Amino acid sequence: MDAMAAIKQTFFQECEEQLGELEIGLLVLQDGDTDPETVNAVFRAVHSIKGGAGAFNLDELVHFAHVFENVLDHLRAGRLAASGDVLKTMLRAADMLADLVRAARDGTAADTGRRDTLAAELRALDPEAAGKDLDSGHQDSHGDDLDGPVFEAVPISFDDMEIESTPDEHQFIIHFTPKPDLYAKANETALLMRELCSLGEAVITCDFSRLPVLEELDPEGSYLSWTIELRTVQDENAVRAVFEFVEWDCELDVAQVGAAQGLDDMALGALIEKMQAAVEAELAAPEVPPNDVQASMDEPLAAQAGSAGQALGNPPGGKPDAGKSSQATIRVDLDRVDRLINLVGELVINQAMLTQRMLEAGLARASGVATGLDELEQLTREIQDSVMAIRAQPVKSVFQRMPRLVREVAVMTGKSVRLTTAGENTEVDKTVIERLADPLTHMIRNAIDHGLETPELRAAAGKPEEGLVHLSALHRSGRIVIEVADDGAGIDRPRVKAIAAEKGLIAAEAPLSDEEIDNLIFLPGFSTASTVSDISGRGVGMDVVRRSIQALGGRISIRSRPRQGSTFTMSLPLTLAVLDGMVVTVAGETLVVPLTAIIETLQPKADAVHGFGGNSRVIAIRDQFIPLIDVGHELDYRSGFADPCKSVALLVESEGHVRSALLVDAILGQRQVVIKSLETNYQHVPGIAAATILGDGRVALILDVDAVVAGSRVAATGFEQLCAAG
Repeated sequence: MDAMAAIKQTFFQECEEQLGELEIGLLVLQDGDTDPETVNAVFRAVHSIKGGAGAFNLDELVHFAHVFENVLDHLRAGRLAASGDVLKTMLRAADMLADLVRAARDGTAADTGRRDTLAAELRALDPEAAGKDLDSGHQDSHGDDLDGPVFEAVPISFDDMEIESTPDEHQFIIHFTPKPDLYAKANETALLMRELCSLGEAVITCDFSRLPVLEELDPEGSYLSWTIELRTVQDENAVRAVFEFVEWDCELDVAQVGAAQGLDDMALGALIEKMQAAVEAELAAPEVPPNDVQASMDEPLAAQAGSAGQALGNPPGGKPDAGKSSQATIRVDLDRVDRLINLVGELVINQAMLTQRMLEAGLARASGVATGLDELEQLTREIQDSVMAIRAQPVKSVFQRMPRLVREVAVMTGKSVRLTTAGENTEVDKTVIERLADPLTHMIRNAIDHGLETPELRAAAGKPEEGLVHLSALHRSGRIVIEVADDGAGIDRPRVKAIAAEKGLIAAEAPLSDEEIDNLIFLPGFSTASTVSDISGRGVGMDVVRRSIQALGGRISIRSRPRQGSTFTMSLPLTLAVLDGMVVTVAGETLVVPLTAIIETLQPKADAVHGFGGNSRVIAIRDQFIPLIDVGHELDYRSGFADPCKSVALLVESEGHVRSALLVDAILGQRQVVIKSLETNYQHVPGIAAATILGDGRVALILDVDAVVAGSRVAATGFEQLCAAG
């Protein structure tokens, strides 16, 4: 990848961040918070995208952002009210801007018809933009906006001017001469001047001297320049930041001419006298050897380097500003992080091997070698946690995609919907985030399409016409829990059961609990949609969501109350790289059971185990009957069944909060293991989630608890008979 391609890639990454800030800001404004800083943040996001796009000649993106930026400028100046209709248009414009960014990134074509329609709607909000053409930007023959302020020459006299500066004020003289490229990229000098005026008091003089007669005027030329005298409490970095996206397309000179105390007549006179004295002394001084000349120049050159470095954000000769506490960040290619994580995984495996060798050698736990290995284990764990934290990212990146989805589905269904979120900064492994978007998207669509009622039905039920969908994330017991809740009608259980029976998924007379009926929607081929649409009825149901979550080592459950709404809860591992597991033996094989699935372990007593015809068994635990599942038999490790009284039972909880007892031969201990994909290196094995390498070098399989429980007929038979008996 060449340098320009790398810079362009960085630009698109930053665009995603800016688009997220744009949408968040607009949603905050829609909720009634008109904080000026929020408005400024929204404006800066669009301005930054436009400026960067102009540098890469992304004209379509530049022109649309230009129209959007004009309207936002009126909003932040108070000339446009942040009404509901205005913000709805801006949110749709933000969606269009995101589409244009992605089209530019992927080299595809955007929907120009939709773009032009939204541009027209934006111009309709801008009283100064009437008659503007999307591609022309309504500029005069030399590129300056006819709708912007007219700058006239203002004479300045230092003799008559009284400057009363506060101790923190600075005075700058700014010379600004645009090049034709600045206007070709849809930048406006008027906006730049307004931005400068927002920094402090400015006196602006426009130089018309280079403006030719009409016959010689080039419509695409640039003939005007400006001199701005600015008094502000901001530093030079803030002044230059106004021009950060046009600095390649203009001639810019920023000079600080006053000290912090201000520049009055006496200070100006003293400065001139000091400069004259320095010049006279330099002329009268004897010739200095080259080395001495260089030494005498070091100080001013260092000062110049420091000043230039400040302007570039990288002071080569200056000291960092102690008042700034912002944290520095770097962008690292994900492949590099993955390689680092793999190496740390190998380190964990080798540490376990060393510990195994120590045990086999019979070294005492109090020996120096054992102590060193304990310290190595602790250090390895800290390194692993630190490396995993590098790849951890907040779920905010996924949550930010949902408001647009909600708006689109609400329009399709004719419903009024409001999305609220919580826990956006909850962190999880990036690999989990990447695979979370699809199931979460389907669940949001399902909540709006099937969960929420129409405005008419909600009003008849005494509810607000606007439905609510709540999306939240939190950490719980070493996992991330994500919930999608709605305040709709809840699951229509009689209808769900009737549809399942009609499709042959269950027997019509099957006695099912409310929870079991709710879980019928996860069966393949199940759908309550009466018509085929773009939202539902395409053969992609909640069974796909469940499979996606299970593929991540997670589980999903439902809570629903009639006329009050439903909540879908997903529980996922924080990472797909390592896990804490219980190492067990089954029929001579070594397995690892994820520790997060285990509630407790126990030694079954003979009087607690009961049979239900054939080989089905349950175990009584604290007045509850729990299905007993022989793991060795389920995985075909042995044809017969193990004696429960000579085995160990692991009480586990699978999806839907269903508890089962897994029967294993023995427990070897608790260990952190590195996850290796079985499908990548071999093939999918029913009941097995992945593999790992133990300290003795052997490969051990990681048990898929949900799959083993779901695949066992013992659980279903036991519960059916218990329900019949009850």
